[in-house]
Amino acid sequence: MIRVPAEATGRLSDAWRHCVGTGRTELALRRDHQDSLALLQREIGFRHIRGHGLFSDGMGVYRPYEHQGTRRVHHAFTYVDQVVDTYLALGIRPFLELGFMPTELASGERTVFWWGGNVTPPRSHREWADLVRATLTHLVDRYGLAEVRTWPIEVWNEPNLPDFWQDADEKAYHRLYEVTAHTVKEVDAGLQVGGPAISPGADDWLVRFAGFAEDRAVPLDFVSRHAYTSGPAQHVPFGVHQTLGPASGLLEQFATPRRQLRDTRYAALPVHITEFNSSYRPDNPVHDTAFHAAYLAPVVAAGGDLADSFSYWTFSDMFEETGVPTALFHGGFGLLTHRQVRKPTYHLYAFMARTGPELLARGDDHLVTRHPDGRVAVLAWAPVDPTGATPGPDRHDLHLSVPLAARGEAFVRRSTVDEEHGNAHTAWRHMGSPRSPGPGQLDVLHEAAEPARGHRRLPLHDGRADLRLTLARHEITLVELTPLTDETPPWWDERRLLGREAP
Repeated sequence: MIRVPAEATGRLSDAWRHCVGTGRTELALRRDHQDSLALLQREIGFRHIRGHGLFSDGMGVYRPYEHQGTRRVHHAFTYVDQVVDTYLALGIRPFLELGFMPTELASGERTVFWWGGNVTPPRSHREWADLVRATLTHLVDRYGLAEVRTWPIEVWNEPNLPDFWQDADEKAYHRLYEVTAHTVKEVDAGLQVGGPAISPGADDWLVRFAGFAEDRAVPLDFVSRHAYTSGPAQHVPFGVHQTLGPASGLLEQFATPRRQLRDTRYAALPVHITEFNSSYRPDNPVHDTAFHAAYLAPVVAAGGDLADSFSYWTFSDMFEETGVPTALFHGGFGLLTHRQVRKPTYHLYAFMARTGPELLARGDDHLVTRHPDGRVAVLAWAPVDPTGATPGPDRHDLHLSVPLAARGEAFVRRSTVDEEHGNAHTAWRHMGSPRSPGPGQLDVLHEAAEPARGHRRLPLHDGRADLRLTLARHEITLVELTPLTDETPPWWDERRLLGREAP
């Protein structure tokens, strides 16, 4: 039995809800995307949202034209305003990623994704600076300086990869960052700018980036990187399979920036993990499974000790990096499918949203917190085998002695997600994996996505509840214990419901 301390050991970090990812920015113009984000915000409530393509052609910001024989540039913000207005109305703020390159400002034709994000440097750094300046000035004018100062501004995405930055040219990225950072500070010194948003496997980039920023006196308010634990893609039609490293590898990646910068002037800078997940592929079916929720549970529970934010990539399967989805469940990154069906990993975040701010205990398979009103929340998860060599244990037992400031009994509410419960993917497979479920099938899937819930009482002895949990394979469970005040009338006797006298 594990005895949970009665006194809090500290505050539970809420870095897990600081930011969430969203494919390309222009998706927020779609009603179904907005509806999915509204559901997410209502039940979980993230603070910032980050996506690609703010300056890509689909957003229509950079608009060169010729008038009276002179080339000019018009900066248009119609779609930018619609996107940001949507975000703010739903209680979430932008985490601005500056990219990709507008086609008519680009120095080359190399693109990424089917929608053609240009990944080449600008042919004119002056015009790029004008674009950044005009955009931020417009945002400040429209939303107010105090508001925009709360929006971190990240320069580009994964420049260490040739797919995202032409030839992974480090010096060219440094130049882009320098021009951009100085332009941001020209608009207002209080705006937050940072980078380099590198992918895993490029840790030396951060060391050199910090040295460059110091040597050149370039503004740097935060550092960012991404974290994934999957191996090379093994392709199948319309999808991939990948090996996975242990989930602890994500935590190690979260910790790397602070370790690397420990002896530099940037040791105290905020660290933002602006993308993280198991697989970096948006067509890997592992994202849809109960395994995935149990795999990420220890990361979400402990990641805030290592980084100021870690942003799940992404909140919706409405994503389209590899094209339009081929089926309702197609392995997409999302916490939600493109028809707002909640996945097991969605429930992991929804469970975290119901934990309390006081941290009482944390272990390899559990997190115990307390709310200001005395309620105690226990998040527990079954261990997984990320190698795939075994399916994981059939059951996992956890025995806790939980403190509760009350006498008598506790009301216990348990919410469960596993292979069979709160798992629309399993129901979808049972119904034959329909690519485009009809209305009746969608009703079934939305119903199947609801966690299993149970309620009971537990006696308290000396202000403690003896909580014994048995978790099924790949289960995550949230147990909420509330002090119970029994107001049952003295004449109530369920044995007499059919008119019989009580024995």
